[in-house]
Parts: sequence; structure tokens; C-alpha cells
Amino acid sequence: MRIKSALCVLSVICLLGAVAWRLTYTKSFAPNAVFTTLKGDQLAIAELKGKPILITFWATDCPSCIEEIPDLIALHQQFNGNDLQIIAVAMPYDPPSHVQAFVKERLLPYAVALDIDSSLIRAFGDVQLTPTTFLIDRQGVIIMHKVGAFDLVFLKALLTQL
Repeated sequence: MRIKSALCVLSVICLLGAVAWRLTYTKSFAPNAVFTTLKGDQLAIAELKGKPILITFWATDCPSCIEEIPDLIALHQQFNGNDLQIIAVAMPYDPPSHVQAFVKERLLPYAVALDIDSSLIRAFGDVQLTPTTFLIDRQGVIIMHKVGAFDLVFLKALLTQL
């Protein structure tokens, strides 16, 4: 039993060490991207420095993206007062008219941008899959990069620390 317990503890320590190393090793500054929202506003990461920024790449035909919308709305409602800026970037293949109709129908309260020329997906490392989410801290460092649906509890925990 002692050996089994020791191996379990050693495994957990190794796992935590690997996670800590990965988080430290992969920290990088967000690109100096500029988003044009459906409302015509220009949101530049450089000008948003000092605020946490949640960027999600999504598509109107992506089931996981659609499932995340209530969580994004909840995050907007809970953390908007803490200066959280949420920007949902529609993939270049998503027709602008579909995106506009979808946003209007769902009454999305956060910023939605189009990426017609693919410059934003390139700036963020050639995003291919949706949803792909980035959390940028107040200093402009990407502290989370998640391909696939994000974990709301984990994301809330990160946001409360910012």
C-alpha cells in the first residue's frame, strides 16, 4: 500500500510540475490585433491594455460555439463591471449576413467582430478550429488558450484573479 500511495503522490507532483512548466513556458504576449465590430467600433488590443480580454473564435454553424453563448453572456454580465472585454470573432468562412442575423436574434451583449481577410486568425496562430478561446490578462499576456469548449468554472476562477 505504501508503494502505491507513494507512486500516486509522485504522479500528482509530476503532473502539477508539468502543468506549471507548461503555463510558464507558453506565456506570450497577445498580438497587436485590431478588431472591427459589427457596430463599426475599432477595438485594439494595445488600447485595451489594463483590462482582461476574452477572445473567442466561433462560427454560426458550430454546435459547441452555440452552446457556449449562455456562458459568454453570463461572463459578460458578471465581469463587465471589472472591465472584462469579450470579443467574439466570426470565422472568415461565416457569411457576414449570417453573423449579423445570428447576433441580432440572440441579442449578444458583447462585441462581435468579423475576420473577412483572415488577419485575426493568422495573428492568433492560425486558428483552425472553433471554438478557440484566448484569455489575455491586464498586462497583455495570453494566460489561457483553449481549443474546444472552455470550462466555465475554471475561466471564472481565472477572471476573479485578474
